[in-house]
Amino acid sequence: AEIMAITLSAVPDASWWTQAIVLALVGTGITLIVYGAVAVIVKADDLGLAFAKRDDETALGALGRWFGRGLVRGMPPFLKALAIIGTAAMIWVGGGILVHGLEVLGLGGPAHILHDAGGAAGRLVPVLEAAVSWLASAAAAGLIGLAVGAALIPLVSHALVPAWRRLKALQG
Repeated sequence: AEIMAITLSAVPDASWWTQAIVLALVGTGITLIVYGAVAVIVKADDLGLAFAKRDDETALGALGRWFGRGLVRGMPPFLKALAIIGTAAMIWVGGGILVHGLEVLGLGGPAHILHDAGGAAGRLVPVLEAAVSWLASAAAAGLIGLAVGAALIPLVSHALVPAWRRLKALQG
């Protein structure tokens, strides 16, 4: 959604058809890239296994077996790291979306606080001002995403899920 919003903001004065075509192209491209990356990740251990099982006795065959075994052994820690990084990224992006959404709705206070706090943190390290400023703002957005997510867990588990189950029981 964020990529599509950024794309749409890049062509604000274009005709409706142009905007639709640009969004369709970007959406298709992003979908192909994301699902292509997922396919590569999912099949990487299969490729590694195929390389590890090679019976070619040449130096190239030995290199292929070494690569294959490394790929098979490396995928579980890689997937664990990917899960952790992906979760952190979703929390961070979610917090940023919430802050920007509040700003669009006329509640700009949180966005201004994050911006000002990031700027203040950046001034503490003048050599890396922009990087530290961004990092502080991103961390604050992540904390907001984490707090909102944590606050929603009881609501979902104690209110929405039971209500959904009751609704399903009435239908079935």
